[in-house]
Amino acid sequence: MCGIVGIWDSRGTRSIERGQLVRMNESQHHRGPDETGTHLAPGVGLGHKRLSIIDLATGQQPLFNEDHSVVIVFNGEIYNYQELIPELQALGHQFRTRSDTEVIVHAWEAWGEACVDRLRGMFAFAIWDEKKQTLFLARDRLGVKPLFYAMLPDGMFVFGSELKALLAHGNLSRQIDPRSVEDYFALGYVPEPRTIYTSALKLAPGHTLTLRRGQPAQPPRRYWDVRFTGDNPITPEDAQAELVERLRESVRLRMISEVPLGAFLSGGVDSSAVVAMMAGQSGGPVNTCSISFDDPKFDETAFAQQVADRYQTRHFVDRVETDDFDLIDTLAALYDEPYADSSAIPTYRVCQLARRHVTVALSGDGGDESFGGYRRYRLHLNEERMRAALPLGLRRPLFGTLGRLYPKADRAPRFLRAKSTFQALARDSVAAYFHSVSIFREDMRAMLFSPELRRQLGGYRAVDVFHDHASRAGTDDPLSLIQYLDMQTYLIGDINTKVDRASMAHALEVREPLMDHKLVEWVAGLSSRVKIRSGEGKWLLKKSMEPHLPHDVLYRPKMGFAVPLARWFRGPLRQRVRTALLEGQLGQTGFFNRKYLEHLVDAHAAGQRDYSAPLWTLLMFEAFLRVGEPARAAVPAASAAPQSALAAA
Repeated sequence: MCGIVGIWDSRGTRSIERGQLVRMNESQHHRGPDETGTHLAPGVGLGHKRLSIIDLATGQQPLFNEDHSVVIVFNGEIYNYQELIPELQALGHQFRTRSDTEVIVHAWEAWGEACVDRLRGMFAFAIWDEKKQTLFLARDRLGVKPLFYAMLPDGMFVFGSELKALLAHGNLSRQIDPRSVEDYFALGYVPEPRTIYTSALKLAPGHTLTLRRGQPAQPPRRYWDVRFTGDNPITPEDAQAELVERLRESVRLRMISEVPLGAFLSGGVDSSAVVAMMAGQSGGPVNTCSISFDDPKFDETAFAQQVADRYQTRHFVDRVETDDFDLIDTLAALYDEPYADSSAIPTYRVCQLARRHVTVALSGDGGDESFGGYRRYRLHLNEERMRAALPLGLRRPLFGTLGRLYPKADRAPRFLRAKSTFQALARDSVAAYFHSVSIFREDMRAMLFSPELRRQLGGYRAVDVFHDHASRAGTDDPLSLIQYLDMQTYLIGDINTKVDRASMAHALEVREPLMDHKLVEWVAGLSSRVKIRSGEGKWLLKKSMEPHLPHDVLYRPKMGFAVPLARWFRGPLRQRVRTALLEGQLGQTGFFNRKYLEHLVDAHAAGQRDYSAPLWTLLMFEAFLRVGEPARAAVPAASAAPQSALAAA
């Protein structure tokens, strides 16, 4: 795993300032502490920080073709590179290294922009072709590896693995994008392709970007998308057997390494399945890493130990105190833009633990999205049956009214907490799912944001992100549609972002067998009936793993990787939250309604409401403002919302 940066003159061949390139490159030193490389030529500069995994002796970057007319900087792993070498050699290409990086260079020469169709792996790379005067950027299909870019006002194009590299250039505007603020407070992250700044973008997963000197810039091109066809006629029994073989192959490809390798083992189905497949293909004990918590409500290590014992792994456990909240500023600096998934704390810690023992770790990320594992999927399907029984024209006024009038009952039994369900039933399927995953729901955001911010939004709503993706989903199957939405948003913007930054902070490479695009495509072709059956999520994966994993691991209630936010904010972080939200830099933006901030802080502290997720989201935005020191938006101070509206929130 590595970090890449670049500066390219879109208007000609002006000299690239070496100091700027080095500063950008060094901002990502944590991504690749083993080696540093740069390349400067008229109008182009490329930088690379290397974490050595494969071809330790000769895989240095930037890496060139035979005549030095093509050069690449690359972050990631190409798992099928050994298969492509003979094919490229047959076309006349000569290899000087044993690295997957050189395969991409020759693949570009052989197949041009279509080279990405031949690559199986996780990647973000940039190729400069001197003869064609072309800069080519690409990102892997499921967005495992990040890539940020910006066209500066002077015609210089800059890119990097992390947003901090673009900021290190020195000429990037830090004007905050109001739409990204709306997106963040709805979702807890800024979804692709936007960033928190108006001046920079993310290259979306499954896209390439081609820039040719002297020609108008073209928009990114989508080269891959998952299609939930559900038309595979395979029987459930045959699907179970084939899934095991496909998962075994995916794991095998990701075990290629010249450095110590292991796996995360949470005790959940996904990571346990990966470890089971590794154990059957490893010449020695598999290294496994788990995090334990001092609060039994969050601790899964007993289940992880069952798997470790069954497969005789070399198991490492690190204990995390549930009051491990000193990472707030560290995380804000890591993520470069607001990021509100509190599981980033234990993820950071398990990566820290793993790096003490291995350089590469396999994870179970992506299983819930493909196999239908989230509890919210089952709730959504239940709601869909009710939506199908009544047309939207009847549901909207009926359930909309009930949703407004029904009290918010955080502490009541689950069956009495109907407010959110009523609100969801008043919406169409896409808006309802968006509502269910929102941190600050639409009515809350209306009270959180100042009138000036709402004016700047100009009617933009974060739900538009979901509607845009839904228009491309190509399916009206209720489960497939929301799986597609998650793969375009949550998996990329939350899960993959969390794991990439947390692992790279410790120079640890994380590989994701359940996100192999061939496996994802195959699972997407299966009927939804084998993913959720009789109320059991991930039915197919669990059935296929029954010969390989303990029953308790497969069929226990899902816990998640959580921290006790509600208790923190009423206990050790109570004053910190109040100070940060009411006396910190939030007020300087002019984005927020102070009266509503006071309501959130006071109502949670008094135990009247559980606002832990919204408060964490605000706390991380404040930390971003303070740690990142972005330019302040010139927005007038917010006004207070009516007290009656606060009571209804």
